[in-house]
Amino acid sequence: MNATCIKGLVISSTKNAAFNTIDVERIAKTILNEKKTSPGNKAALRNFIELYKYANRSLNKALTSVKSQDYRKANEYLISAFDAPKNCEDIFTKIKKAKSPIGDENNNKI
Repeated sequence: MNATCIKGLVISSTKNAAFNTIDVERIAKTILNEKKTSPGNKAALRNFIELYKYANRSLNKALTSVKSQDYRKANEYLISAFDAPKNCEDIFTKIKKAKSPIGDENNNKI
């Protein structure tokens, strides 16, 4: 769909964000499966993966809501999805007192 109107722009942007959640989830899984990843980081990365799965579901629900012109619901789903990167970074900065191993990807994806 071409983004020739606000609705098209929202759909295009939301699809891009949904794709990006899958990309960050893939990166987190790759790091999780590395032997050098510490047990603490593995636990945090499992949380990342769950947060990004949830964000992806929220983005897909937002797409459905936009297509059916339920913009209030779409907004709720978008806000919910956009919390994932911050929540992921909070896991590391508040709990582990460290920088996230996917911080760069995490901060630029949704």
